[in-house]
Amino acid sequence: MAKLNPRLAVYPGTFDPLTMGHVSLTRRGLKVFDNIILAVAESTPKKTLFTVGERVALAQDVFRDEPRVTVASFDCLLIDYVESRGAGAIMRGLRAVSDFEYEFQMALMNRKLKWEIETVFMMTDFKWMYLSSTIVKEVAQYGGDIRGLVPGPVATALSVKYGVKPQDWGHNHYI
Repeated sequence: MAKLNPRLAVYPGTFDPLTMGHVSLTRRGLKVFDNIILAVAESTPKKTLFTVGERVALAQDVFRDEPRVTVASFDCLLIDYVESRGAGAIMRGLRAVSDFEYEFQMALMNRKLKWEIETVFMMTDFKWMYLSSTIVKEVAQYGGDIRGLVPGPVATALSVKYGVKPQDWGHNHYI
């Protein structure tokens, strides 16, 4: 096995869609790591709104001015992907205690499979603790105002997917 870089982290997720919580965590992660690979999962038990190509393109657009963030997709066991990229760490975000049990189980399994790769948990900034991709999609679907919850390119993509004009945000026509 090649030497792993402890200053390179993989931040995996579905990112469907990328939220300001994800962006905040990535930027904060750059204070700990030299580089982060935002790894967009191709295979997921979740039903995605955006294709993997769309999710990668949106994340690349959001981080286009940050050379220390690389966006790529993966379709294999996460720990194998992390090792293939030479990363020494997996970065995961925790919003609440409810996230911890699942994330802890995954970290322990990854540790069993490749003990050399560390999992680093970072708490989500308090202002994003309530935010999830699922909630954002639901609000956007029904014309709710998602400005400030997702980066601009993501808001535009959501408005196109759901046929909601940005000027209509905040004017829920479905009730």
